[in-house]
Amino acid sequence: MPKNKLQRFAELRTFSNVHEFLWTERDTDFKLKGKWNHEYFKNNNPIVLELGCGKGEYSIGLAEKHPNKNFIGVDIKGARIWRGSKNAQEKNLQNAAFLRTQVEFIEGCFEKDEVSEIWITFPDPQPNKEKKRLTHLIFLNRYKNILQKNGIIHLKTDSAELYEFTLDVIAENKFTKIYSTADLYSESNFGENWAEATELKTHYEKLFTAKGKKITYLKFHL
Repeated sequence: MPKNKLQRFAELRTFSNVHEFLWTERDTDFKLKGKWNHEYFKNNNPIVLELGCGKGEYSIGLAEKHPNKNFIGVDIKGARIWRGSKNAQEKNLQNAAFLRTQVEFIEGCFEKDEVSEIWITFPDPQPNKEKKRLTHLIFLNRYKNILQKNGIIHLKTDSAELYEFTLDVIAENKFTKIYSTADLYSESNFGENWAEATELKTHYEKLFTAKGKKITYLKFHL
């Protein structure tokens, strides 16, 4: 591992806004499960997750827009979370935190009804591994166990294949589709969450749009 990565991993463990729940702990529950508001955020505001958060652009952007909500970026890549957590500290965002874990272990990190909303922003579309897609029914059932009733899920991706796949999963399982578009930036306004979906852009989205790729967006609940 390059020296700067080792330094970042060491520094990451000193950050108060970063928590870890790794595969070696998967047979137990995370210490903050069911206690995020009471013990970490020290308030009763809604909790919003960004899954596969990368550098946390959405977690940070949403936290700035909504000081009355708590945001947690989830990713297994420590170097990416390091950047996001540093940005959150520099901006003094008390309502933004990061959780280094695999999404497969999400039920061990949050209690039933503890999460109000989930953003999935430009995840790996896993073209040859459907069961690893973050919108596969296996994962949606995990989210259902932590989301409040009618909790919203957002998917934003450049992958037409993942978008269509998710539409099929929603239809087959009789989930509720609230809004969908295969070309987000061709729309004029779809109401609530319009600003969040269009004004905030991740590093990958900027790369994709620069290449002329269309960005898809889905909003639904389980």
